[in-house]
Amino acid sequence: MPDTLPAERLPQEAGAPLPYPWPRLPLGQSMWRGARNRCPICGEGKVFQGFLRVVDRCEVCEAPLGRLRADDAPPYFTIFLVGHLLVPPIFWLERAQEPPFWFYLLIGLPLFAILTTLLLRPVKGATVGLMVRLGLEG
Repeated sequence: MPDTLPAERLPQEAGAPLPYPWPRLPLGQSMWRGARNRCPICGEGKVFQGFLRVVDRCEVCEAPLGRLRADDAPPYFTIFLVGHLLVPPIFWLERAQEPPFWFYLLIGLPLFAILTTLLLRPVKGATVGLMVRLGLEG
């Protein structure tokens, strides 16, 4: 067990206020753990069950990750990131080669869709890590 586990556990009542017994890790470490599908607190449990559904509790440290509501932030961050990665090369290609419109339909559109899908889960995990670090809870 890592030394970052909480000394005490959360109350089991559903409506009980959430005390924060865990140490606050550095922001980068917390987000990196979340992006790798690891609990942002202990680094051992999983963040997701399924593709994007956050587990109710970490299986190792019992952190209530299911109470964190990332909502629309991960898709927004993902679209922002993918846009900044792919739009400059597309602008350069348009200026240098002037490809036909079908090129963008056959290559560009699937590239955007695939890259967005691949990055959505790590970005959501990093967002959960950010929310844990900031102490945000539902």
